This record gives sequence, C-alpha cells and structure tokens, in this order.
Amino acid sequence: MIERFDWSDRQKRAAALKRPTAREEPTLLTGVRTIVEDVRAGGWDALVHHAVRIDGAEPRPIAVAPFADQARRNFPAATLEAFALACRNIEAFHRATKPADIETEPMPGLRVGKRWTPIASAGLYVPGGAAPLFSTLLMLGIPARVAGVERLVVVTPPRQDGGLDRAIALAAEAVGVDEVWAVGGAQAIAALAFGAAAIPAMARICGPGNAWVTAAKALVASLSGGPAIDLPAGPSELMVIADASAKPPLVAADLLSQAEHAADAQVLLVSTDPALIDAVEVEVDRQISALASSRFAPVRALLCNSLEEAAQIANLVGGVSTLTFMKETSIQRVSRDAAAVLAGPAAALARLEGLEAHARAVECRA
Repeated sequence: MIERFDWSDRQKRAAALKRPTAREEPTLLTGVRTIVEDVRAGGWDALVHHAVRIDGAEPRPIAVAPFADQARRNFPAATLEAFALACRNIEAFHRATKPADIETEPMPGLRVGKRWTPIASAGLYVPGGAAPLFSTLLMLGIPARVAGVERLVVVTPPRQDGGLDRAIALAAEAVGVDEVWAVGGAQAIAALAFGAAAIPAMARICGPGNAWVTAAKALVASLSGGPAIDLPAGPSELMVIADASAKPPLVAADLLSQAEHAADAQVLLVSTDPALIDAVEVEVDRQISALASSRFAPVRALLCNSLEEAAQIANLVGGVSTLTFMKETSIQRVSRDAAAVLAGPAAALARLEGLEAHARAVECRA
C-alpha cells in the first residue's frame, strides 16, 4: 500500500517529508545516551565494554590491502570494471560540482569574497549486515577526498569471521583508506565523536545506519564539543518525480529498490498525476508479491500541481556532496578610501538597530 499526501494541503506537508523514526522509543534513546556518555567519559575501555556486550567482539583496525587483493582475484572482470566505472563517474560529478572561491568588488576599494576549505577530518559509517553497503563508502569517501579532507576514519560493524567484506575493502582502497575499524552501532558513533584511544575524534560524522546509529549521530551533534553530522538519515532515501508519461512498472521498481534496504527507509513518489499514483500502487503490490523478501519500507506518494512544484519539493530534501566536507569563510578587503566612504552609512544603519559600539567601530576607521 502507498500512503498518499496532497501537497496542496499545507498542514500535512511536514508529515509527508518527515523521515521515518522507527524504534525511537524511550528505551532506545536512553540506551543510546548511556553508550555515548560512557564512551565520552571512559574512552577505549568503555568502547570495548559496549562493543563486546552488543556485538561480541572488541573494536579493531583491519588492514584493507589483503581483502582488496582477494576482491581483485575473485571478483569477475565485469564486476571490477563496473566498480571502476562507478568510481570514475562519482569522482567526475563531484569535481565538476565542487564550489570555487569567488571574489567581487561591489564598489571601488571594497572586495568581498568566499573561500572554501576542506574540513580536517571525517568519520564515515558503513552499514554492515547481510549485505554490507560498499556503495556508501564510495558515495561518502570520494566527495570527501575531492573536497580535500586529509583524514578519513571508516567504521563498520564486525563480521562473525573477523574479516572485512571484500567489496568494502575495494571501496576503502579506492578512497585512500588503509584500514577499517570493525566497530558499529552507537558505540562507533561515540568513538568517532569524542575519540577512543587510536580512534581520533572527527570533525564531521557521515553515513546511514539503524535507529541506534541515527539517534547517536543526532545526540553527539547536540552535545558541547560534539561533531557536525551530515543529517540524521535512515538507511536509504529516494525520491522519484514522475508525470503521466512515466511507466508505472519502472517507477515501482525504482521505489522498491530502495524500500528493500530497511523498514525505516524513506521512499517518496512525487507526481502530478493521480492516475499514475494509482497504477504505481498496483505495480508495487504486484512486484512485492513476486519478491522473496516481504520486508519493505512504506512508500509515500505526494500529489502536486506541476513539475516545477515537484522540483521545489525535491529541493527540501538535502543530499551529500563536496559541500558536506567543506566549510565556507567570508572575506572582506577594505581600502582606506572605501572605509571612509562606508563609515557614515554603516554607522547610521548600526544606530538604527541600537548598536552604538558597531557604529563607533566603523567610524574610527574613517
């Protein structure tokens, strides 16, 4: 079944775009806070305690090279070629969209600009489980490297065999990471946020995860001295914009390709045509019945008036880019002559807001 929303109903817009909050019950939030506070205060010993308690294994760094070599030996040539193609395309896109420094002169003697610099470090969380998502590492690590981030630390839940998924190893090698830490959950996020022995504190934490990871990211970002995060996203997010010309089977297939990640994925269809939504709903039900798995996230359908409005809806949902791994700095260059010209108007505006110290600061430069 598809949950439907009409974008013209302004009161329901927030609900339509709200990210799923599955399992965010009080016990989960209390558990996450306990883990984060323990690791923040106790460092490595607390991290080991929770990692062993939850996953049955101590955190440890795993060298990437041996598992990447296995991947090259064992993966079919077509798989390796597809992997290389994905890396090239992702890098080309992010290099083309990387923001450039700018400077302009709105009046003689006054130059203002914006400078983009990379953040110092980033912690990347790669979900584990039955199908480890190596694509997460490519989609995060490549823009981070394009942005110029010098230090990347990658964490992923430990495997029962104590090794590293070969595809994740290949992705780590592609983004220039020599080792991956086998640690997951809220304890991994806490370690990335505040440091734990050999795991350093990161300036920003990125990557999807389960409800515990999502809650931990939101918590550490809210604490004093905590890191920035990309966004408190669930395991997967997808928005499909389709008009009456779209083919319902293809739309349904795209929606289900993301809905199968987890029950708390966010999957959205935005359409100008109610008949298409009806047809897609039929197709979703038909395709689910033909698939082995029955665990799919719910699909939300948003009916809008035009493709232009659909684009506006899409703009309300953020994504990862080189901007995620960069910070902007505003720059002003003011000559003596320009300062003299600007002093009077700037002081007048400052006094209009009751800011006398502001006014005097510019007047003393006249």
